[in-house]
Amino acid sequence: MALSLAVSPCPNDTFVFHALVHGLVPGAPPIDLTFADVDVTNMAALDGAFDLVKVSYAALPWLLGDYELLHCGGALGRGCGPLVLTNGRSDLDGATVAVPGDRTTAYLLFRLWAADQRPARIEVVPFHQIMPGVADGRFDAGLVIHEARFTYQRYGLTALVDLGEWWESDTGLPIPLGAILAKRGAVDPAEATGWIRESLRYGWRDPSASHDFILANAQEMEPAVVRQHIELYVNEFTLDLGKDGLAAADALLGRAAAAGLTPAVPSFL
Repeated sequence: MALSLAVSPCPNDTFVFHALVHGLVPGAPPIDLTFADVDVTNMAALDGAFDLVKVSYAALPWLLGDYELLHCGGALGRGCGPLVLTNGRSDLDGATVAVPGDRTTAYLLFRLWAADQRPARIEVVPFHQIMPGVADGRFDAGLVIHEARFTYQRYGLTALVDLGEWWESDTGLPIPLGAILAKRGAVDPAEATGWIRESLRYGWRDPSASHDFILANAQEMEPAVVRQHIELYVNEFTLDLGKDGLAAADALLGRAAAAGLTPAVPSFL
């Protein structure tokens, strides 16, 4: 039987899962693929909608009863954090801030960073509307992720803060953004880990194999931006979280629980 998999259409996910989705991983089952933004998968996973699913680390406290964290396939790293963008504004007091989802890691980091500031309103809006909305004055600030790191200057915007730099300087740890979860009772976590790692290694051995699949789903991203995206988000933590990756997850969710922002979870270490 096919396993259901939900990931984003972003280049890092299509690069990692290309071989698995296309039947190129020996011994892996057929895959029924769904593309969805992470704010959608965060909520769908609450209902156990997928066997394997990409979610935000910030959503894990509500999901670990039904899902197990896999130690591969996700998005962690350094120099890859969310940005808070403005059209010249230097603080957020009284501001309307657009965010891509209320259980995203980006928004959790924002809440931790902005604890002493006083935004007037938070609006959850589709990601593609955030930068144009800040540029034309609909929002005073916007929280952006992924490829926006490479394109926000085109909108005449400035970065008020790089939350990745803030996180790394404060913790010394990589930033945990997206996690891959396996549904308990539906898929063996060890087997799924092996399939995903082999899919990633396939992509590294032959990067050209996934080229068309990536570009077909990259939401009109330019090839140069696609390359930057993959180079930034597909890294050693994608293959194995390791001690630093697990410590980063512990630090993020531990701080969130201490601040009363999420339920507490057991340590991953």
